[in-house]
Amino acid sequence: MLAPPFEIMLVAALTGAACALPGVFLFLRRMALVGDAISHAILFGIVGAFLIVRDLRSPWLIIGAAGTGVLTAVAVDVLRQTGRVKEDAALGLMFTALFSLGVVGIARGVGNIHLDLDAVLLGELAFAPFDRMIWGEWDLGPRGAWVMGGLLLLNLVLILALYKEFTLSTFDPDLAAIFGFRPAALHYLLMGMTALTVVAAFDVAGVVLVVALLVVPPATAALLTDRLPSMLGLSVLLGLAMALGGYGLAYALDLSIAGSMATVGGVLFALAFLGAPAHGLIAQARQAARQRERLAQQMLIIHLLSHEGTEAEREENCVETLPQHLRWAPAFAEQVIQRAERAGWVMREGDLLRVTETGRRVAEEVLGAHGGTISSP
Repeated sequence: MLAPPFEIMLVAALTGAACALPGVFLFLRRMALVGDAISHAILFGIVGAFLIVRDLRSPWLIIGAAGTGVLTAVAVDVLRQTGRVKEDAALGLMFTALFSLGVVGIARGVGNIHLDLDAVLLGELAFAPFDRMIWGEWDLGPRGAWVMGGLLLLNLVLILALYKEFTLSTFDPDLAAIFGFRPAALHYLLMGMTALTVVAAFDVAGVVLVVALLVVPPATAALLTDRLPSMLGLSVLLGLAMALGGYGLAYALDLSIAGSMATVGGVLFALAFLGAPAHGLIAQARQAARQRERLAQQMLIIHLLSHEGTEAEREENCVETLPQHLRWAPAFAEQVIQRAERAGWVMREGDLLRVTETGRRVAEEVLGAHGGTISSP
């Protein structure tokens, strides 16, 4: 048998990976809040089923939760299709109503049974090793590991089997319908996958961590790659990183495991938001700076050409007076000139700047794109 810390990490890792897969398609469809709505709304199904059967081990709790999750997705679609309620408002209406009913059910009908709000919101991964899967005389390990491992396998098989259909219906539902892929059926299949995954993760992870695992890995992966296969793989890896890194943080500092995992996810997203190679804040700032520099170089050669061969050339194209005429700071003007020289667009002739043939072609392309021309002296 594995030691409890390893069992906790195993359950957490499987939960993170299982939630990340449907989370990618929810994120790409701009439906990340559907996962949030389902994760809150299933409380009503759990409490309702418990109040009927009075057995925390009953499979009817899972059935009730999954049914409520699918019902939430269907109800949101119905409200949205009426045209009178926007999708975000429909999500807010459904999940607050059902979650509130679930909270009321806990407060009024559960009594002394161990079904409390702390467990609902934060879960308790630390107790996962104590809920064992027993077969005969064999102890097969934590029940949560088997359940989440099964959901991870199911999600993976469905996505691999219907990869083309999910991809096309996500990016172009109309074209998917033309090809006979039934986007509505695929949508509700995705909602069913999400509901089952959330229900399975709800017991060990709680609402807060389930939402984080559905949203944070795909959102972070989208900053790191533009390819769907890479995004799916990165999301799973990020879900694992949240689980393992969060448990390590909680173990080292004696913190809430679910809270630590969500915190690690936030840190990973912040790092990607700042440092992603193409979409990060730093990369975009550098790209904007390069664009400004290129624009300044284009302005420089157009200014030089507009005064080339005229009486004002010696004044307008002089290195010393150029910053004044272009209204640039001298240091910035010198930087632009040096970059244009390195690019082979301009060269110095004494105190004057001349446009090279390469620079002339660039200027013609720029002006041609805007309907302008350069007249020869």
